[in-house]
Amino acid sequence: MAKFAHDDVVPFKESELAKKDQVADMFNNIAYRYDFLNRFLSVGIDVGWRKTAIKELKSIAPKKILDVATGTADVALLTEQLLKPSEIVGIDISDGMLGFGREKIKAKGLENTITLLNGDSENIRFNNDYFDAITVAFGVRNFQDLSKGLREMYRVLKPGGKVVILEFSKPSSVGFKQLYQFYMNYITPSIGKLFSKNKDAYQYLNDSVQAFPEGAQFLNILNDAGFTQTYLKKLSFGICTIYCGSK
Repeated sequence: MAKFAHDDVVPFKESELAKKDQVADMFNNIAYRYDFLNRFLSVGIDVGWRKTAIKELKSIAPKKILDVATGTADVALLTEQLLKPSEIVGIDISDGMLGFGREKIKAKGLENTITLLNGDSENIRFNNDYFDAITVAFGVRNFQDLSKGLREMYRVLKPGGKVVILEFSKPSSVGFKQLYQFYMNYITPSIGKLFSKNKDAYQYLNDSVQAFPEGAQFLNILNDAGFTQTYLKKLSFGICTIYCGSK
């Protein structure tokens, strides 16, 4: 399978652990501050991004949904609110993040609808053609093997099902591009260190965004994984992009 530059971008450059193990450790370490920093660093815009992405599934009214790299279950909870499916399964490799997600689900009394499991995108423990839809928010950059992860998602998606991927991207407009680069290079790692005591995690955020194959290139990768009817929608001047594909 194809390798991409971001596959080799890791949180801790001196560690001998595989990327997925480093990512799990990183998120375990920052889980207690993750939701707060998401809202703070994006000035709350990230909630709107997630809602816009989820609405791409309205036309197919999915009943069984898989949320890959679910983290603290933000997308799973918003999906339940907006689409009212019968079953949502969230998988993530970070037990720390899942713990906070389960607390949020319990507080809303949604344990019978949303289930969170420790799970790897490259080895999804569900049968072929099981889910009506799959969502991923800010998670595919963290895959150790992007192609393998996407092919696994394709495998467990039902024919006629749809995948919606929300991911950071780089704005191209002059002026705003430079402002964005300054924010990502200097402000984000500094704030991450201040509030989570972990600058590496937020430096990794920038490094992985810079290396990620975005735009038309990512649509080609989705096509290679088997998805059809692929398209993208840029949000907030290109800071974030929604990618969609069908099976």
